[in-house]
Amino acid sequence: MQASNSNKYLFAFTLLSTIALNGCQVVSLKQQAVDVTIANERNSILTQKKLSEASLNVLSMSGKEAKICMQSPNECIADLHKIPQIQDEQLLSAASELYLAKAMSLSDSSECKISKLSKHKPADEQKLIQQNYESCLDQKLEALDKSIRYSYAYLFKTSRQPQERLFDNRQVQIRDFYNQALTQLVNGHSLRNPSTNLTPTIKIGKSTYTIDIQAYQRLQNMKLEKFISSYNMNFSGLRAINRRDGFGSDFVAVFPSTDSSSPENKYILNPLTHDYPKGINPNIHKARYLAATIIAQPKKSNATIEDVLTNPNFEIKVYDPYSVEKVEIAGKPYSLAANFSAPYGLWLAENNLGAAAYLTLIDRDQHLAMPHLYMLEPYNPNKKIIVLVHGLASSPEAWIAVTNDIMGDAILREHYQVWQIFYSTNMPILESRFQIYALLKQAFGSLNPKDAAAQDAVLIGHSMGGIISRLLVSDADISKQALELMNNRQQTRLRKHPVIGERLKMKPIENFDRAIFLAAPHRGTDYADRWFTLAARKIIKLPATFLTTLADTLTSDDVDLKDFVKTLTNDVIQNGPSDLSKKSKFMELTASIPPEKGLVFHSIMGNITKSDDPNVITDGIVPYKSAHLDGAVSEKIFRGGHSIQETPEAVLELRRILRQHLVDHGLYKPKN
Repeated sequence: MQASNSNKYLFAFTLLSTIALNGCQVVSLKQQAVDVTIANERNSILTQKKLSEASLNVLSMSGKEAKICMQSPNECIADLHKIPQIQDEQLLSAASELYLAKAMSLSDSSECKISKLSKHKPADEQKLIQQNYESCLDQKLEALDKSIRYSYAYLFKTSRQPQERLFDNRQVQIRDFYNQALTQLVNGHSLRNPSTNLTPTIKIGKSTYTIDIQAYQRLQNMKLEKFISSYNMNFSGLRAINRRDGFGSDFVAVFPSTDSSSPENKYILNPLTHDYPKGINPNIHKARYLAATIIAQPKKSNATIEDVLTNPNFEIKVYDPYSVEKVEIAGKPYSLAANFSAPYGLWLAENNLGAAAYLTLIDRDQHLAMPHLYMLEPYNPNKKIIVLVHGLASSPEAWIAVTNDIMGDAILREHYQVWQIFYSTNMPILESRFQIYALLKQAFGSLNPKDAAAQDAVLIGHSMGGIISRLLVSDADISKQALELMNNRQQTRLRKHPVIGERLKMKPIENFDRAIFLAAPHRGTDYADRWFTLAARKIIKLPATFLTTLADTLTSDDVDLKDFVKTLTNDVIQNGPSDLSKKSKFMELTASIPPEKGLVFHSIMGNITKSDDPNVITDGIVPYKSAHLDGAVSEKIFRGGHSIQETPEAVLELRRILRQHLVDHGLYKPKN
């Protein structure tokens, strides 16, 4: 009995001891959500208001509090240097984040901002605010300078090479710290020292950064409107942002607009013989928005960690990512990062071309009296040229999907450069063809004829732009047919002014050897004759500048001149939308004109019906019968409406054709 009681007491004691010991257990198992696990591994000061787990672990070895170290990184990092157990990668990466955290904290502070209301304060108070602002910016720049140096040292100067840390989350974080610190340093310096020129050096505390633009000749001796980071840029109208992964911080260099310094954009009847200022057509626009990538590094590739952290001399190299794909860093080659969509997106966003297209259609904007040509990148003599011509009531915005995909395709980006045409679509189509013909002749004429770019160009047109494109690569003279539509008096007047008759004589632009027509109503459309379209056509007028110039050219002492111009514009010359009618005089004159013999051309069109019958197929505006051209190398019909060029299927077909163009000219060999 006594033994039995002893056993009971022993069991109770053991149970209580176990419970007590469990209560003191420090580690217990707990499952957490996958997103939490990933966030803990990858979050940093860039995504939250606290340091990354890796940096917090380093600070825990020193017993330092994170908040204190974020505000006073110099003291904390000096203490970390004294702890031998902290490895170089741990120290360098934590220091990089701490200095970046300090810079970001200063950015958020009131001292690093100047309120618009401060200009209403007394002069002495304004002076004090300015001094505090400049002091805050200086502190921020010094912190960013150190963050860049510690990031660089981690990435390229530790015992492990970047390739050995390929799958380390920490390396990705440090690369982001480097990019963000460099971005903020350039932006911060421009705030502290406003200038429209790239200065040869940047002075930050004890550090001196030398600016090297030898790899980007276009930037030399050029004023900049702005030099802005594209790191955080996003554009609602672009399906994707096309980047090239690699090292470096991507920017957009924006040059000042030359439009304000150009003479008034008057209509010119004969641009081929016009005497332009300096002999240059001001409507041919070189690229204003340029992609750029910058890298900050020590001047010597063999610099030690100590040199990287303490030597005051550093350099910032600026690269053109279109011409440079690989850069040498610390003696080894690495891919250069790039954002190819940002310059294009910024150009579209800042110029609002779509609104201008509608205003010119109803003759409410005279800035588009003449067509314009926009180069989307600096001219490259070794890259083939693609010319894009938009359709009715449209603008270069119609080509967003196509252009962005070309930039995103490494093969196409390497071999092509894009020129976009912007023209007023209320102009008679024959007139638009003549003016765009002259513009392209002048643009190609400015090139060295031996350049690869001056040969084998590709012309792509949508809708009305498809008709114009066909007539740009056609060889035809419709003078006789046109004269038959005029009375004797009109014929006599036109014979006196051959410049008018030149509109009726078409010669192909020899620089093109391939054309692509998308949803082009080559034989017109009955859509232009429906009641609501007819109503719109009454609102749409011929450009006033066109009619005025035409009258001035034909002027004489004939009292019937005004009546002649009125009769001519009613019977022969109509606005662009009216020309699209299958019943129009324009269609009567041009519908049967084929592309020149030997030209390679393709047709792409949409179909909103479920029918395969050529008599039924239509994109809702242009029927198949009108878009079809005999002799096409390929003809593709995709499910979709009139804006077929925006569909993924059409974009892929365009990419296929453009690659085939390279194959045909021996410039690209696809992998089997």
